[in-house]
Amino acid sequence: MPDFVQLWVYLSSAPLFGLTATLVVYVLAQAFYVRMRQAPWANPVLWSVLTLGSGLWASGIAYPTYFAGAQFIHFLLGPAVVALGYPLWQRREQLRRHLGRFVLAGLVGGAAGAATAVLMGWALGLPAEVLASLAPKSVTAPVAMGLAEQIGGVPALAAVFVVLTGLVGALSGKYLFAMLGIGTDHVDWMARGFALGTTSHGIGAARSMQVNADAGAFAGLAMGLQVLLVALLLPMLARLF
Repeated sequence: MPDFVQLWVYLSSAPLFGLTATLVVYVLAQAFYVRMRQAPWANPVLWSVLTLGSGLWASGIAYPTYFAGAQFIHFLLGPAVVALGYPLWQRREQLRRHLGRFVLAGLVGGAAGAATAVLMGWALGLPAEVLASLAPKSVTAPVAMGLAEQIGGVPALAAVFVVLTGLVGALSGKYLFAMLGIGTDHVDWMARGFALGTTSHGIGAARSMQVNADAGAFAGLAMGLQVLLVALLLPMLARLF
């Protein structure tokens, strides 16, 4: 038993522990997701976060120790986001025809998401720094963290709100679209993807890509638009209010 404990202490502190643990947990979660026929509640990101978080808490492993290895996956987020542009390039004619509508929809959707979150937080009496952390919740985490710090929020808290927002969208999107009567033809897939990309950033875009290629392409467009619009407009609005 002492030998096993010493081995565990050594392995858990090694740089590759975080990388190995993340890959193993996600592969198992993805297999479960496929087995459940891609049911929204079986989202692999959700179960990977819960499993890894519970494992770190139960074993007493500090997050910086885990992230020392997991940062290799974090680095790949950049190329993965850039890769979302290729499906959109394949649909560039549709983008040219409807560019104005996409920008308007992204502006209205992003403003509605940020405003409702901040207003609900304000009504509940949340502190100003929490409200500032809520405002960029619908953009990808690195951008949200930078914006939150710029407008007086807490970057770490902003990252938590981003992940929660993405998971809520990925889990509930299918049912909300059904309630709203948004079907599954070409135009509807475009609308579904754009809506998920607007509200749920990369997690929503990944979910859209798994379900339909058109939805995934326009979810990537929406995510990029949100990054651009929020980065330009949110600091100016924060100074005004």
